[in-house]
Amino acid sequence: MGRILNRTVLMTLLVVTMAETAFSGSFNEEFDLTWGEHRGKIFSGGKMLSLSLDRVSGSGFKSKKEYLFGRIDMQLKLVAGNSAGTVTAYYLSSEGPTHDEIDFEFLGNETGKPYVLHTNVFAQGKGNREQQFYLWFDPTKNFHTYSLVWRPQHIIFMVDNVPIRVFNNAEQLGVPFPKNQPMKIYSSLWNADDWATRGGLVKTDWSKAPFTAYYRGFNAAACTVSSGSSFCDPKFKSSFTNGESQVANELNAYGRRRLRWVQKYFMIYDYCSDLKRFPQGFPPECRKSRV
Repeated sequence: MGRILNRTVLMTLLVVTMAETAFSGSFNEEFDLTWGEHRGKIFSGGKMLSLSLDRVSGSGFKSKKEYLFGRIDMQLKLVAGNSAGTVTAYYLSSEGPTHDEIDFEFLGNETGKPYVLHTNVFAQGKGNREQQFYLWFDPTKNFHTYSLVWRPQHIIFMVDNVPIRVFNNAEQLGVPFPKNQPMKIYSSLWNADDWATRGGLVKTDWSKAPFTAYYRGFNAAACTVSSGSSFCDPKFKSSFTNGESQVANELNAYGRRRLRWVQKYFMIYDYCSDLKRFPQGFPPECRKSRV
């Protein structure tokens, strides 16, 4: 990272960005509640959504549309209090055994102890590319924006517009990259007390149920794909009239400094630094993981 993008990449990006469109409709228009019966709710005229977990079941939703490249923003307020054992997942995914997936997972914790933000990238069915972070704020007190920027040359994970992780396209090293499979947006709240908090040592306290997470402020600046063809609304073109400047805005000098700050002070696990896991050498994409 930090290198000047070559003209070919910039031209590719320009084509993609000029084809993007912004969607910020209501949750009723953009999402389906998919499981959990009454535990998922859309309210406030479609501007808010909540998911709940109790001893019987969790809940989840998914987008009506499929997306191929762009930026997805969602504001979340996570389960407050003793959230140990719970996981709130927010991610992009295609379907099938060779699916692609880009993950945010928020691992709950005991009262007063920090959430763990778990990130992962799957390409052609293979994941195991985890990075984990603490957050520099309490994610249960207010809404915060969690963004996925998905472009042909990289994936950027962002929190309140601060980049926390960059996963670069390393296809030239033989590493698959998510670029051909349209993905839907998914979110779920579920019990994972067999592993989520301190490796499963801390179990869910069901006396605190129901556990509830809240969503608002969804926005997608992305191409949608339907029946094998893509749709991009031309009225969004004015928002991204220059592909090169958009790349610069995503990871300009200030953004790279913030990324290094997060990774220095808040990253608690990086698979690219796990010598016990990879005693014979790190995966090839780790060579391109630094900024």
